[in-house]
Amino acid sequence: MKHTKTLALAAAAAAALSAHATTASAQEQEKCFGVSLAGENDCAAGPGTTCAGTSKVDYQGNAWTLVPAGTCAEIEIPAAMDGTERMGSLEALDRDLPM
Repeated sequence: MKHTKTLALAAAAAAALSAHATTASAQEQEKCFGVSLAGENDCAAGPGTTCAGTSKVDYQGNAWTLVPAGTCAEIEIPAAMDGTERMGSLEALDRDLPM
């Protein structure tokens, strides 16, 4: 009986710590627009889409992916066909939208 109570308390403590770690991890990420490949976004891919995996083109400006906090603006993606450099953004972009 004592062993069962100890095991239950240990499980409860582990669950509480796990929940806290998950919350901390979520707080350490940010939405980064324009960096995901087609169909690999986490959510929000513009009008007419539902959520995760719905972006239609690579680096779609209105689709986002969660990245470590503070890294979005540093993410470089291949240059546009006209040679224009592209980077991730903390706000939705008007570039690389599906036709």
